[in-house]
Amino acid sequence: METHLAIQRTFFNTQATKDISFRIAQLDKLNKLLKDNEQLLYDAIYKDFKKSEFDTYTSELSLIYHDIKDAKNNLKSWARNERKPTNIINWPASSYVQKDPLGVCLIIGAWNYPYQLSFAPAVAALAAGNTVILKPSELPLNTSNVMAKLVNGAFNPEIFKVVEGGVPETTELLAQNFDKIFFTGSTKVGKIVYQAAAKNLIPVTLELGGKSPAFITKDCNLKMTAKRLVWAKFLNAGQTCIAPDYVLVDKCIENEFLQAVTAEIEKEQFSFHNHNYVQIINNANFERLKAMIPDQKVFFGGETKASDRYIAPTILHNITFEDACMQEEIFGPILPVISYDNLDDAIVEVQKFPKALSAYVFTSSSSIRKKVFNTLSFGGGMVNDAVMHITNSNLPFGGVGNSGIGSYHGEAGFNCFSHRKSIIKKGTWLELPLKYFPHSSSRLKWIKRFLKL
Repeated sequence: METHLAIQRTFFNTQATKDISFRIAQLDKLNKLLKDNEQLLYDAIYKDFKKSEFDTYTSELSLIYHDIKDAKNNLKSWARNERKPTNIINWPASSYVQKDPLGVCLIIGAWNYPYQLSFAPAVAALAAGNTVILKPSELPLNTSNVMAKLVNGAFNPEIFKVVEGGVPETTELLAQNFDKIFFTGSTKVGKIVYQAAAKNLIPVTLELGGKSPAFITKDCNLKMTAKRLVWAKFLNAGQTCIAPDYVLVDKCIENEFLQAVTAEIEKEQFSFHNHNYVQIINNANFERLKAMIPDQKVFFGGETKASDRYIAPTILHNITFEDACMQEEIFGPILPVISYDNLDDAIVEVQKFPKALSAYVFTSSSSIRKKVFNTLSFGGGMVNDAVMHITNSNLPFGGVGNSGIGSYHGEAGFNCFSHRKSIIKKGTWLELPLKYFPHSSSRLKWIKRFLKL
């Protein structure tokens, strides 16, 4: 691991990556590499957890292609120096902010969207002029293998290198003195990454998770709410960091809501055979999720099959905040439904959880929307939809508190991997003597006049 880092640092210090055309060339290479090998990528991820070509393209590859295109189209403007006003005590001068790449970056990807959550931050890092060591998750082994094969076969290891492995390899990587660490995964592991980075004062971005609530009010469009909520929750079999984790529904429409959601699930016919559903990633997660399903509280679904790592889309009702499914992030195809009589009381209960990565409100009331969004702290969210905010690269994506540190996507991603260096360029044709020795009461009076404090 020391060798990988040393090779990249030596190359970074040549200043080659600071050239915009060099960065665009790396993005072009990655774009072509992925497009030329799409079938390999589809085959690998299907072997890992039966993710279809349709879902792999729409929820992973298309987002990467968009990020590359967005970066190429905007890179010159993102990298341009930003002019800033100069205060009077520095006059005559001009001030600006210069965007510098941080250096050698470690990116640790996640297993649930193994391509998108590995390559999207890598695109941002390369666009910002950094070199990248990428450590994909080892859980989807075939996708990790194909990423290593493609990247290491096409890129100079001085610029972009994939390192495979599990906990020992990741631990060794975290012991190195990188210039930036970007991690996507659980809050538990995020804390380990943060502690490791602190030893060398390495800046980090942590994209984590949490229990993201969805509020359903009595004045919502119930049919559209059910359609969008079911898609967002059961996409990737619920293994999505920004999926609605649980629902809070106004008690006066609870029964209608449950029926509408059930009808939508039946209509979609989620299954591997229909290529619109995936397996639970491994046996450990399968058993963890199975234990969250109390038979007496299943409104719909609940079927499991260990040999296929299959858990049917499941709706739980009569749930309280004390139930087992409310004690941790679910990260699976289980949707607890909690009814409320008073929205303010429901918001208070949600505030007892750590800050979520996302929050959703299905309502036609602007006052309710404002109340929820102004009261709760969370990473990002939507009104009358869920999950789709991740597709807008004009919005920074990230968490707050336990759900993450920092953000990326679009220009926010470029800034995530850049240092904003402040510069003042002074003229030499004039210099006021006020700050120099000897100090005097008259000079102090003039300084106070200039500063107007």
